[in-house]
Amino acid sequence: MKAEWATRLKQAVRWGGLLTLGIAYALLSHRAAASSTPDLQGALVALAPLLALAFMLAWRSRQRALMLALSLAACTVIYGVKSWLVAHYNWVFLLQHAGTYALLCLAFGKTLQRGGTPMISRFASIVHGSLTPALARYTRAATWSWTFYFGATAGLSLLLFWLAPAAIWSTFANLMGIPLLGLMFVGEYAARCYVLPASDRAGPLAAIRAYRQASAQDKARRP
Repeated sequence: MKAEWATRLKQAVRWGGLLTLGIAYALLSHRAAASSTPDLQGALVALAPLLALAFMLAWRSRQRALMLALSLAACTVIYGVKSWLVAHYNWVFLLQHAGTYALLCLAFGKTLQRGGTPMISRFASIVHGSLTPALARYTRAATWSWTFYFGATAGLSLLLFWLAPAAIWSTFANLMGIPLLGLMFVGEYAARCYVLPASDRAGPLAAIRAYRQASAQDKARRP
């Protein structure tokens, strides 16, 4: 029992830390993106996730030394064009936001092609094993919903970036991103509870664990 509580406490602390970090970065990003006077600090805030991701992937790569060297070389190039980046780092924010949602839209939408397994169906099969007909229909519809959500978010991000003041785009992209995603999870789970019997339901945490397990399986299949 103590071990179970310790595990739950660690998970709660981990998710709480990630949420705090996400909120802190969203606030810093909004401040930088909405600023009327671009500076080096704002450029560093914009580049931080990309650089962190690059070094994390390099560290996990089987060719660690080479990939780390390439990452350092990329940092040198970035330093060489720092003046341009300071003046245009809002484009980096746009790439991160709209680009991420566009890639998610493509990833989910691709699984809806004929002969494919919808993304949410794949997650559900990890949690439940075989899918009942009702669960199969629901997970296909849910995959369509998430595909539309990701695509609409990416499209609206582009429109606001081009047509609205920077502060309005930043509010949508940086401040409303986490709440909107949370509402999407809540709405999808509410629909799941309304449509499916209790035996076919799985909570958001189970879905996240399924996603992580699916990602690990994909990584294991790579040469």
